[in-house]
Amino acid sequence: SLDDFDAFSRRVPVIANIRPSGDKYLMEDFFYAGGLPALMSRIRDKLHLDTLTVTGRTLGENIAGAEVYNDDVIRTRDNALYQEGALAVLRGNIAPDGCVIKPSACEKRFFKHTGPALVFDDYPSMKAAVENEDLDVTADHVLILRNAGPQGGPGMPEWGMLPIPKKLVKQGVRDMLRMSDARMSGTSYGACILHVAPEAYIGGPFALVQTGDLITVDIDRRSIHLEVSDEELERRRAAWQPPPPRYSRGYGWMFSRHIRQANDGCDFDFLQTDFGEAAGEPSIY
Repeated sequence: SLDDFDAFSRRVPVIANIRPSGDKYLMEDFFYAGGLPALMSRIRDKLHLDTLTVTGRTLGENIAGAEVYNDDVIRTRDNALYQEGALAVLRGNIAPDGCVIKPSACEKRFFKHTGPALVFDDYPSMKAAVENEDLDVTADHVLILRNAGPQGGPGMPEWGMLPIPKKLVKQGVRDMLRMSDARMSGTSYGACILHVAPEAYIGGPFALVQTGDLITVDIDRRSIHLEVSDEELERRRAAWQPPPPRYSRGYGWMFSRHIRQANDGCDFDFLQTDFGEAAGEPSIY
């Protein structure tokens, strides 16, 4: 669950000094420093070493004898980049089922921030707006892209690393708070809040945000809050209209009816089962 990821992140330090969490080395350097087996050997007390892997051996057997060849790329835990992990799960009235940020890859001034929302309902309008040098935006704004989640995208595209508006780039701004129900690549960076659940397209509270609303983020407290009264949100809820159906048949029709939200892994609901439950053979065998 999301809570598990957040708990793991609080317990396991960041010791891989590679971008975007690090400031110097690349994945190639990580490989030559010993790679994942070497990193795992330094957090072995945090791992289930008796877990069987696809190699047919246990995890402990796989990393036995792994060596670190560069202590600046794969650091010791005493010299970790961050004592807590790279991910944080935030919750609040704008994302009751959670959203995710990568604190290790954003400027620390955004760990606690309040700013006005600038809302975009689709990717093309956002892309056009950020190129407009007359856009009414400051570095304190929270850029919002919605309708980009599992249903809205559809497919939750990698749009989450919203570009800094051209006007601000010319002022030297290199990071600002951005928020979406989309996702982004693991090598992307910046103060990007992602995987907002439930997504805007199905009527989550994210759909009710309006340009100018204040949004408060507190990463240490794992909270995110839309500074709008419950009464006003109820008024907006009553006025909200769901988008018309996109599909009447085929895969799109099936997808739109069965895909789950980001906090549930974006899986099809008909594939849900108890973890570890054996899948039996069909009766024809």
